[in-house]
Amino acid sequence: MQATNRQIRLARRPVGPVRPEDWSLVEEPVGALPEGSFLGRTRFLSLDPAMRGWLDDRPSYLPPVGLGQVMRAGSVVEVVESAHPDFRVGEFVTGTFGVQEYAVSDGRGTHKVDPALAPLPTYLGALGMPGMTAYFGLLEVGALREGETVVVSGAAGAVGSLVGQIARIKGCRVVGIAGGPDKCAWLTDELGFDAAIDYRTEDVRRALRAHAPDGIDVYFDNVGGEILDAALTRLALHARVVVCGAISQYNNEQSVQGPANYLSLLVRRARMEGFVVFDHAARYREAAKEMAGWIAEGRLTAREHLVRAGIEAFPETLQMLFSGANTGKLVLELP
Repeated sequence: MQATNRQIRLARRPVGPVRPEDWSLVEEPVGALPEGSFLGRTRFLSLDPAMRGWLDDRPSYLPPVGLGQVMRAGSVVEVVESAHPDFRVGEFVTGTFGVQEYAVSDGRGTHKVDPALAPLPTYLGALGMPGMTAYFGLLEVGALREGETVVVSGAAGAVGSLVGQIARIKGCRVVGIAGGPDKCAWLTDELGFDAAIDYRTEDVRRALRAHAPDGIDVYFDNVGGEILDAALTRLALHARVVVCGAISQYNNEQSVQGPANYLSLLVRRARMEGFVVFDHAARYREAAKEMAGWIAEGRLTAREHLVRAGIEAFPETLQMLFSGANTGKLVLELP
């Protein structure tokens, strides 16, 4: 295929917040297609807080993105050329194709998706990694039981908004922590949360005492830092703290701020457990089927925050995650 592929590559490892000069925009021709592979044109790119961790050269659940490499990202591509018997032109496929306009794949680690069943961006949100993270983090790691009180931080984000809704579907009381009145109103008025706390204007500890008077049974943590510390002071007996992320700490130039109130785990006989969604990969299909059913029944709302721009907008769009500018799943839609 005669086309130019534009890619975003890691130019240097960021210290603190990611800056424009940490990236390079590279153009290269799309080469001949090897037998047994297909060429996909990127339609939708997933932007996730975990991307920040992938840029640091330190041990983690995935190796860091190498200097000069295409930035790692999940995406939905449209097959535009195929030399693979199982992939036809016009089909849509999800996979970790990276931040680039075109990707060549042999099909391993990919999944076909049907836009007639759900909008394509939803396969990067509720029916993608954020949905799987919310589902298994809450139900398996959090061991949720009907009638419990659930508090989730980063509640207006891709994962947090789904955690709260799943908890409501399972018959629990849900309190979300988010930034700004619009996000808090969305949580209570549209998603059915019982209460929302605006961490920018409210005293989180005091608000948790008001909205979770009998304590927190499951705290689903997406932000870490001071909000995690506040939640630890309100744990119920045998509570579970699910460590999903710590977005408040990702851009730290100093050491990560650990919890000062961790002895609450001892006093309340609670547990605090981290998890990586990939550990549950064998059950993704099961979870996606149930999530899709909830969406079809109108019990679960899948919201994507779409930014329609070219691949060069990736660095700027990524910053929305760390400034709190997005509501729901952040997706870059390429023209």
